[in-house]
Amino acid sequence: MRILIIEDEDKTADYLRRGLSEQGYAVDVANDGLNGLHLALELDYAVIVLDVMLPSLDGFGVLRALRARKQTPVIMLTARERVEDRIHGLREGADDYLSKPFSFLELVARLQALTRRSGSQEPVQVQIGDLFIDLISRKALRAGQRLDLTAKEFSLLTVLARRQGQILSKTAIAEMVWDVNFDSDANVVEVAIKRLRAKLDNPFEEKLLHTIRGMGYVLESRLAH
Repeated sequence: MRILIIEDEDKTADYLRRGLSEQGYAVDVANDGLNGLHLALELDYAVIVLDVMLPSLDGFGVLRALRARKQTPVIMLTARERVEDRIHGLREGADDYLSKPFSFLELVARLQALTRRSGSQEPVQVQIGDLFIDLISRKALRAGQRLDLTAKEFSLLTVLARRQGQILSKTAIAEMVWDVNFDSDANVVEVAIKRLRAKLDNPFEEKLLHTIRGMGYVLESRLAH
């Protein structure tokens, strides 16, 4: 799941990038309003975390321009505490509002709530053979046995599971699991697939994660094929 942070304070942006990456999100960061708006319009994000006080174009301006084209969920994040600012942001189309300083865990909870509402057409639970994935509690089980996955491994599994039966190239996987600056020539995807397969498939008789030579990877049960 990809998130865009539009924040000009380097310390806050880096804190959010690291924290959300550890939670398994792919995170892009823009440090001014115009660059943030460009990314928001050009790419698809699950949620945008948007500061109000930004150079080149403030958060309200970004939100107005975004809402003319897209309905991506937006959380306004700002040091401003005036009720008028919160009302302004909500009227411009913000979905939620947090004032600095904020609790990171609260931000994560609000992100999850927004993605549940905006992505209600997507299942929150996925089953493939004896693999069961709960996307909300972020746990995966095979034959009732919980898989000990890192945040990135779970994100990789989620991307594959949501597109079960669909072959995904390395580039497509990189764009969905890592950030916009990911080097698609690196072998990071191959290494991540190998580590995921060791936990997902190696201990079990049925293999679910398959390599399609020259094309990519697919997650599916082939017992019924």
